Formats: sequence, structure tokens, C-alpha cells
Amino acid sequence: MSTCTTPSSLMLTYVASTIHTQDITPSLLTFKPKTSSLYPLLLNSKERKSRNNRWINLYAQEQQRERLKFGPFVVAAVATETEVVGDVEESEASDVATATANVTQVKPKKGKAALLLKRDRTRSKRFLEIQKLRENKKEYDLKTAISLLKDMSCTKFVETAEAHFRLNIDPKYNDQQLRATVNLPKGTGQTVKVAVLTQGEKFDEAKNAGADLVGGEDLIEQIKAGFMEFDKLIASPDMMPKVASLGKILGPRGLMPNPKAGTVTTNIPQAISEFKKGKVEYRADKTGIVHIPFGKVNFPEEDLIVNFLAAVKSIEANKPSGAKGVYWKSAHLCSSMGPSIRLNVREMLDYKLPADV
Repeated sequence: MSTCTTPSSLMLTYVASTIHTQDITPSLLTFKPKTSSLYPLLLNSKERKSRNNRWINLYAQEQQRERLKFGPFVVAAVATETEVVGDVEESEASDVATATANVTQVKPKKGKAALLLKRDRTRSKRFLEIQKLRENKKEYDLKTAISLLKDMSCTKFVETAEAHFRLNIDPKYNDQQLRATVNLPKGTGQTVKVAVLTQGEKFDEAKNAGADLVGGEDLIEQIKAGFMEFDKLIASPDMMPKVASLGKILGPRGLMPNPKAGTVTTNIPQAISEFKKGKVEYRADKTGIVHIPFGKVNFPEEDLIVNFLAAVKSIEANKPSGAKGVYWKSAHLCSSMGPSIRLNVREMLDYKLPADV
């Protein structure tokens, strides 16, 4: 049967076999540190405790000596660190004071530069004064808006009264395009110069109807050369093939004859009479907004209201077939050089003229 021995037991056996009784001397019975002796293992527990306490006391004395030796250096280091922190705090305080002084030295803005809205900084003093007469986002009824329109007109010339309607249409689609004309009952207040392109018997009819310019191919050549001294150009249907060459010249100016605008017709005298009296052509721009002049600001309020309602009824009657949902989005009034006045759309559509007008 095999026995299991540990390294510690083997060491004790070896030591016991090598030490003889006669070799034991009193010197071996004394305890010396850093010597390989088995005698400390035989000491009782009280002696071991006293020796441990002695080593602990020696260690504490050594630590105390080190503290006394390096104490001045530690105190000096702490004092130096305190001075550095104080200097940093003073420099930061000085920087803050300098920054505060720089901020306080900024001059306050004056005049238009102090206005909150950027668009108001380019306005004239006259405009900034008159726009205080109305609230920015308030919706006014039609009668009050017309009264404000007249009050805000203070230029050296007679301004035109304009209406701007935002509609729920997208003109890039054919079934949502809007282009028509409206006869303003009280006129536009402007002198309209009418030119007529025709030939044959209708040449004399146009002159007798009050046309300012009447011509045929000779007038076409003058227009190609740069002659544009007219406000409306009316043409008979038989002249349209020749007028087609003027598209690049008349189109950008909105003067190209068109059946929808009433400027291509066989009844030339009637067309001349209507445009002279106040017939206005309108169309929706690419954003779906219609711009219509409906008189002058020196018109009586009743006349402006009559013209305005005629324009509203015309736009409602010519509603495109592709328009869906709410047709009227917003409506504004303004003069040629004045701020806009927002209208209450529902009240505008339901407004009824007095019986005596």
C-alpha cells in the first residue's frame, strides 16, 4: 500500500536526520531574524504575540521618522499648489471682467437696423409709419379694409387699388389653369391705349370705334422694330397667322392677342368699347395667385367695393374644373406702394351690396 508524503514532511524528516544532540548549543536556542531555524515554530503563542507587537512598534516608529523627515517638503508643496490655484482664479476673474467690459462697449443699434424683421430694414420711413395703421395678421371685413386702404395712401401720385387672391389650384395642370376677363362697372381709372390689327372693311370700323392705332402688316413690322406704345392689342381672326411671328415679342409683355382674353374677336367695336370702359384681364401665376387692379384709391368707397365684388364673382364663375377642396385660401388688398390688408374670406364671399348702390 503506497503512502502519500508532502514536501513539508520530507523537509522535517531530513532536518531531523541531519541534526545530532551533541551539536545543539545555546547559540542555536537564540532567535535571529533572517536565519533558517525551526526554533521559532516551537515557541509558545504568548512569545509570538510579544514579538509581533515589537515589530509593529518598530514599523510605526519608522513611519513617524519618515513623516518628520519629509514633512516640510509636503507643507511647501501644498502651499505652492494653493498659490497656483489662487493665481488661476485671479486670471479667470480678470478674463471675465475683460469680456464683460467688451460686451458693454457694443453700441446699441439705431434706426432701421434695430427692427426685428429683416424685410422692414429695407422699407422707407413712410411705409413703416403707415403700416402701423393696421394689425399684421388680423383679418378685416371688406368695408373696413377699403377704408384703411384709402387712409394709408400718402404718395405724390394717385395709387392703384390692387386685389390679390391665393387660390387652391396648381396651374401646371391644364384643368387647373385660370385665365379670364372681368368688366369693372366703375372703370379702372386709367386711360387705355388700344391698337387693332385688321384688314379690309374692319379697318374703318376700328377707327370709328375709337381705336388709337389701326394697321395691318405695316403695324406688325413696326412692332418687330420695337414699337410698343399701346396697352392692348386686338386682332381679327384672319390676322392671327401673321401675328404668330410676334409671339416672342408680345408674349413676355402679356400683349399677345388671345381668345380667352377677348383680344381675338370678329366684333372689334365691342371689344374696343369694353377695354376703354374698364375691362381687365387676369390670370393665375405659377403659384396660384391672381392679381387684379380694381380702381384708384381716389375712387369713392362704394365704387371700389362694387369693382372688387365684380372681380370676386368673375373668379368664382371661372373656377377651373380641376380645382378640388377649398377654392379660396386667402385674400389681400393693397395700394401700389402700401402694405397689404388681410381680408376675412368668408365675410368677403357673403358680402352683399346695399340696395341704394
